[in-house]
Amino acid sequence: MRAMPAFAAALLTVSLALAGCSAGSADEAASKGVARPAEGRGGQAAGLEAGAGAGDAATPGAKGADGKSAAPAGVHVIRTAELTVRVKDTRKALSTARAAAGNAGGLVQDEVTERDEDSGVTSRIVLRVPQGSYDAVLAELSGTGTLLTRKANAEDVTDQVVDVDSRVASQRVSVARVRELMDRATKLSDVVALEGELSSRQSALEALLAQQASLKDRTTLATITLELFENPVVKEEEKSEDPGFLDALGGGWDALLTTLRWIGVVLGAALPFAAVLGALHLLWRLVRRLLPASAPPLVAAGPVNPTQPAEPAERGREED
Repeated sequence: MRAMPAFAAALLTVSLALAGCSAGSADEAASKGVARPAEGRGGQAAGLEAGAGAGDAATPGAKGADGKSAAPAGVHVIRTAELTVRVKDTRKALSTARAAAGNAGGLVQDEVTERDEDSGVTSRIVLRVPQGSYDAVLAELSGTGTLLTRKANAEDVTDQVVDVDSRVASQRVSVARVRELMDRATKLSDVVALEGELSSRQSALEALLAQQASLKDRTTLATITLELFENPVVKEEEKSEDPGFLDALGGGWDALLTTLRWIGVVLGAALPFAAVLGALHLLWRLVRRLLPASAPPLVAAGPVNPTQPAEPAERGREED
């Protein structure tokens, strides 16, 4: 019974060593372009990829959809391009770009359109087209208006693609080996250790598969970024001529209307003040009528003749 754990540990060590050797042989075989049979569904996928590569190698100098030579067989290239075009009608140019991508079997990845009062309408559209139609789509987009700038880039990633494919194949073999060991393990500690190893290797395989899918997408579809600028509308300058009778009449009429308008504005502004002053005046008159009349002034007993001088008081006394 004590020999069983030692035997299981020895079996685990030998199996992992064999897995490492198998991974190394898979890397060497992938670098030499030799397809190795794999187990299960992973082996079928690897066989299909190897068959596709063999088919490409059997047809060197393949033609694209536009009749122009595509990338050589076995060569993986990432193509990108940036175009700046000045057009008369942005909407029409955008329709042409969408149609060009659709007819080539591509798609519109991103599109942004803005309107500026000074420069008119500007638009930026990102297209993804197959590698075989790359040159034809570029030529069609360049003809939508006046080409201002053009930048094209081709990056050869063949070594990176081959390396990732080899690592994916090796990692699949490694995962399969660990699963076989888990099926043979009988001790709980060995199962736990193998589960941790399997999780780690499975995560690495998923990361490699994501990298492989990204490379396949970028090498299959080229990226074209198109920027469109609409010609701004230029206003014609009015010709300066000497003023005539009609010009003077029109100017006077405009001045009269302006004066009347300002008079109306002034009257409108003064009307509230006039209304308040009128109301105060009416109130003052009403209050004045309601107040009692004042006493009349004292009047002399006899008539007074202003022309006749008053007699002295002594003379009146003598007559009495």
